[in-house]
Amino acid sequence: MKTLILTFGLGLLAALRAQDLPGVEEENQEVSGTGTWYLKAVASDKKIPGKNESLSVTPIMVKSLEGGSVELKFTVLVGGQCHEISVILEKTDEPGKYTAYEGRHVVYVIPLSVQDHYVLYSENNWVRHQIRMAKLLGRDPEVNQEALEEFEKVVEARGLKTDSISIPKQREACSPGSA
Repeated sequence: MKTLILTFGLGLLAALRAQDLPGVEEENQEVSGTGTWYLKAVASDKKIPGKNESLSVTPIMVKSLEGGSVELKFTVLVGGQCHEISVILEKTDEPGKYTAYEGRHVVYVIPLSVQDHYVLYSENNWVRHQIRMAKLLGRDPEVNQEALEEFEKVVEARGLKTDSISIPKQREACSPGSA
């Protein structure tokens, strides 16, 4: 489950630097990734632990760091205790590409035509296993149907199955050290 949470988090973090991608900025519209983001949908080529259960996620706080890297902070409940997770994504020379954990995580940012929505496609290596995931992110916690339809197209184009898509339940962040 910790791997799943970190994988979700890494994908969300990459949204901060989406303004570096060509075509993301439009006239009179500034795309800013700093602040709060929400995970709206996820698809994976591997079975996600707890998918049959109600998966819930907290808002993700994203912060720009020196050199174009980004920091992601979110909270999780583990064993009834709240913990804050912080992950750094390192910017690469390739626009829209980030790595973490000594290159074991690679995340690509794919802007959608729906304002303030991105797909984050990740390839992660954990203990001799590769996991490919696509995550739909947005500024608003509500699922946008148009963005979800575009997400499904990206999922198919990346070789993932649309029947693997799950929509997590949004919940408030907890306070570290509390239950």
